[in-house]
Amino acid sequence: MKNKLFYFLEEHLAPFAGRIGAQRHVMAIRDAFIGAIPFIIVGSFALVIAYPPFSKQTVNFWTVFAAKYHNEIMAPYNYTMGIMALWVVTGLGYNLAKNYRKLNPFLAGILSLVTFLMLSAPMTSNEALPIANMGGTGIFTAMIIGIFIPEMMHFLIKNNIGLKLPEQVPDKIRQSFDLLIPIALVMIVVYPLSVIVYKQTGMIIPELIMQAFKPLISASDSLGAVLLITLVAQVLWWAGVHGATIASGVIAPFVLSNLAVNQQALAAGTPGTELPKIFAQPLIDFFIQLGGSGATFGLVLLFLRSRSLHLKSIGKLSLIPGCFNINEPMVFGTPIVLNPLFFIPWVVAPLVCGTVTWFAFKLELLHRIVILPPWTTPAPIGAMWATNWSVQALVVIAINFTLATIIYFPFFKIYERSLLKEESAQ
Repeated sequence: MKNKLFYFLEEHLAPFAGRIGAQRHVMAIRDAFIGAIPFIIVGSFALVIAYPPFSKQTVNFWTVFAAKYHNEIMAPYNYTMGIMALWVVTGLGYNLAKNYRKLNPFLAGILSLVTFLMLSAPMTSNEALPIANMGGTGIFTAMIIGIFIPEMMHFLIKNNIGLKLPEQVPDKIRQSFDLLIPIALVMIVVYPLSVIVYKQTGMIIPELIMQAFKPLISASDSLGAVLLITLVAQVLWWAGVHGATIASGVIAPFVLSNLAVNQQALAAGTPGTELPKIFAQPLIDFFIQLGGSGATFGLVLLFLRSRSLHLKSIGKLSLIPGCFNINEPMVFGTPIVLNPLFFIPWVVAPLVCGTVTWFAFKLELLHRIVILPPWTTPAPIGAMWATNWSVQALVVIAINFTLATIIYFPFFKIYERSLLKEESAQ
């Protein structure tokens, strides 16, 4: 039975997941969110400064400074995380257009941005541009538009629908004129449709889309979702496919939307332990995957004390990268990939860490996630940073680290014995 499972994972699941990961739309979505991450990190810095990790009664230099210059401090947040849908829709249109030889990625990204603004930010009576739907609430609209615009442009070019210019016209001018028909379609079809929808429902299209996605968003913020995405990533990694990359492309819209909801609630005065959402990306990066995928940092320390020369050398090579959540030396040097002995702890340890972390947040034992630190931040620092410097995060990290190490220990000892026999025979 075990051999059949491993055969299925290696011969069927891994190639299928590889094809999904290489699919142009999945890759474009993933790359668009990766491109938006620097803006989100910068916005997170501002949020940390604006909301000091102290009670409202605390008076010190930080709290006084944050209160006095609150609007000025929040400006970087409003211009980055607060309008992250703009970066996503532009990046998605650009990255998807790169997959089509005759499309200009820059023009596709710009038209995606313009279309998103038309649907998401109707002018008010004083000609101000509202930003309510440019943050987390506009993520799913941004994804739809970022896919629709390049596909529409590709369809038009593929079917030779456009203005015919003489061959003497330079390519740059020709490409700009190729955009006239798509712009006209947006103006004539897409924008009037949004006006009709608003007149009939009283909601603009992003609000309707959020209503449609609400059950899915709610389901994504659950223990089941955390465990499922962790399980899929671990199984794919073991089969030789970069599971974290594929999983991040799927969950990015949901975890970023959850992060934005928490940040908005924090800005509205909600206590940190009572923020609405639990599942944001740092939950995986710092609480579950300690030392990298598989929660392997404890295993690295076990390797350092091993009597096997092979394992000790792998431990030494993996120690520094593991501190920064990079564990390819461990995964491929041990190896863990396609190693039946390590399949169980490789899958079980992150699932246990995810369960412990979920209940710690659910029971309001620590501040919920409001910051997105770089994933290479060492786990204790990243966990505290993500939870607005909640000291309790260190306790959860310590528990998860201990449990993961205990889970790996018996399998490590079995593997060590087999290697010692081989090394003594040489």
